[in-house]
Amino acid sequence: MLGTNLRARRDEQGISLSELARRSGIAKGTLSQLESGAGNPTIETVFSLSNALGVPVSSLLAEQPVAELVVVRSADVDVLRGDAVDLRMLRRVETTGLVEVYDQQIRPGATQRSTGHPGTEHTVVISGVLRITAHGRSQEIGPGDYVAIQAQGPHQYEAVDGLVRSVLLLEYPPDVHGAYVSCLELSEPGD
Repeated sequence: MLGTNLRARRDEQGISLSELARRSGIAKGTLSQLESGAGNPTIETVFSLSNALGVPVSSLLAEQPVAELVVVRSADVDVLRGDAVDLRMLRRVETTGLVEVYDQQIRPGATQRSTGHPGTEHTVVISGVLRITAHGRSQEIGPGDYVAIQAQGPHQYEAVDGLVRSVLLLEYPPDVHGAYVSCLELSEPGD
């Protein structure tokens, strides 16, 4: 899916592999592998590509459903791995803005940091205890709890005690949906 959509978005914009490599900071050979369906991209790679192309992550990962009933089997969706988070995009929902739905796992012993991006993050914890730090505050939430944060500033996710399973909704404002500027930027290890 990523390879097909990556090539389509690049072709739509008339961007060469070399130019995409320059914009994204990803080697041309790696991009070629991804377009051919090879490789195992990280969260950071996919978000770098979405930023470089100026499109939502879902434009690279999600098929556009055509049926009236859409079922997404978790086993059929690729996992994007970051320092502490595993994401599987389950659905892209277009309204007046754009909402991306993710199955999210936060691994213990690491911190997933974001420098900020447009929109609001909505998180519902299914199991475990999650610590979210944003806007100078840390908040721990457990199973069944919900938290929403304005995601423009730095924020981070940590599993407090063991693996955390959660659902993450990224809600982009209408102006970002129509003219996408930037998406979730996850920091590189050590940032």
